[in-house]
Amino acid sequence: MIDVAIVEDNNTIREGLAALINGTNGYKCVGSYYDCETFLVELENIEPDVVLMDIALPGISGIEGIKKATDIKPKLAVVMLTIYEDSENVFDALCAGACGYLVKKTPPARLLEAIKEVNEGGSPMSSRIARQVINAFKNEIITSKEDPGYNVSSREKEVLNLLSMGNNYKEIAGELFISVDTVRHHIRNVYRKLHVHSRSEAVAKAIRKKLI
Repeated sequence: MIDVAIVEDNNTIREGLAALINGTNGYKCVGSYYDCETFLVELENIEPDVVLMDIALPGISGIEGIKKATDIKPKLAVVMLTIYEDSENVFDALCAGACGYLVKKTPPARLLEAIKEVNEGGSPMSSRIARQVINAFKNEIITSKEDPGYNVSSREKEVLNLLSMGNNYKEIAGELFISVDTVRHHIRNVYRKLHVHSRSEAVAKAIRKKLI
């Protein structure tokens, strides 16, 4: 039996997912929640094998919810089930600890298959999402060959490290005793040197390249 929890603010979708899971042999919905706040409170009392979580939720976002949920239960397997297919949301979710990433238009049979897959240690992704991840790694290999050292300064690495911990520009400025404008300057330099275009890509690449 695979125990599944659902975090989805759309009542129709949430109820439909719960009905699909409870109506399939070998699957059981152990909780369905409108928001992350309620889910996080209840997480102490339930033992889901897999969590299906939306990104755009009222209050705490799904991406922030992953971080908080895995702080409570580090081995929790969370699959994003969302309408978003842009690279920034994908990488933010994966960096936050998501085990898989599916779009809501995923057919029911494939969704059930994905739940089983992640429960067995896999990382299911929609084909378009998987292509984005592959392309990101291809681009990384190309740019690494062009500039293997990146030439990231020690101060820029400090900024990157604080970014990876979830700090905003103002918090980074306060931590390093510099202005917010200086933080922005360092981040622009980091984007240029790492050949990235967003905070999540910069952090993900810095971690993969062991710059932080």
